Amino acid sequence: MDKSKELLEELTGAAGVSGFEGEVREIMRRYLAPLASIRQDRLGCIIAEKAGAGEGPRVMLTAHMDEIGFMVKTVTEDGFLRFTPLGGWPEQVLLAQRVTIKGRRGDVPGVIGSKPPHLMDREERKKMVQIKDMFIDVGAKDKEEVESLGIRPGDPIVPVGNMESMKNGKYLMAKAIDDRVGCGLLIEVCEELSGLGHPNTLYAVGTVQEEVGTRGAATSVAAIDPHVALILDVSIATDVPGLKGEVEGKLGQGPTIGLFDSSMIPNVNLRDLCIETAEELAIPYQYSIMEGGGTDGGRIHLHGTGVPSLVIGVPVRYIHSHVGIMHLDDYLWARQLIVGLIRKLDTEACKALIG
Repeated sequence: MDKSKELLEELTGAAGVSGFEGEVREIMRRYLAPLASIRQDRLGCIIAEKAGAGEGPRVMLTAHMDEIGFMVKTVTEDGFLRFTPLGGWPEQVLLAQRVTIKGRRGDVPGVIGSKPPHLMDREERKKMVQIKDMFIDVGAKDKEEVESLGIRPGDPIVPVGNMESMKNGKYLMAKAIDDRVGCGLLIEVCEELSGLGHPNTLYAVGTVQEEVGTRGAATSVAAIDPHVALILDVSIATDVPGLKGEVEGKLGQGPTIGLFDSSMIPNVNLRDLCIETAEELAIPYQYSIMEGGGTDGGRIHLHGTGVPSLVIGVPVRYIHSHVGIMHLDDYLWARQLIVGLIRKLDTEACKALIG
């Protein structure tokens, strides 16, 4: 458990907004290099090839390395930064949040601000402040001072939110749980399979730019041409006020098996094999339906003549904000389920997926 917490703390603490995933990639390379042969596609995805027993099928296991963040758009004459989002940000979570600008001369702290509500008229106060009206304050007196700090347009901006254990020790709070939880699972699954073996060739992939259009999924699946794919991501936890009875997704009740999202309906036979595996191993599980979003699976399952694919998720509260909350037991159960499922994916099992 402590090892998993330490891994997740390292991964969530790394800066890796879409298009700038280098820090995360190096962490994954360090963990995966002793376990598999490593290569990289030309968009920046890391691919760890781990041979199993015999000439088994190619199994793609993916997690996206990028987190939502921002990019410097312009610098105003009076020393404030205008910014553009990288990934989907609801405006209501942004104001007064701390950020780090990754400038060419080092990290620069900042805070997101806007026109003070005390100086707004009555009609302005009724409206949500839009990103175009926000700015980042880095404590500079003018544009020249901002430039002296090493900041220029195009620099990535990362939310601040180091991992912290909540009072019961199993609820973990951090930025970038989406999808560093998947990256952690990918690493730990590879470690566990090294001792257990598997009847296939496993391709563990950290993809890039998922949050801005699942772009790394397209390049990495082309490099592998898999027979089957498992996508490791977060799912939306619904155990908060206002969502009772909507869909499953409670923290501490097990990983989720994706039934539907706006980019993919999973392979039904692979879905059923996953459910069967969970029940055999006495792993609690839940279902996930996400009508307003997608994952890397949306690109992967359409590759070539089609790739049987399934999303396995860890429920997380408050995704697409500066901080998410997850439950460590869900992570550990997901790891056990993924290992069990991969060990079943031999040649005959993969043929049966499209039967």
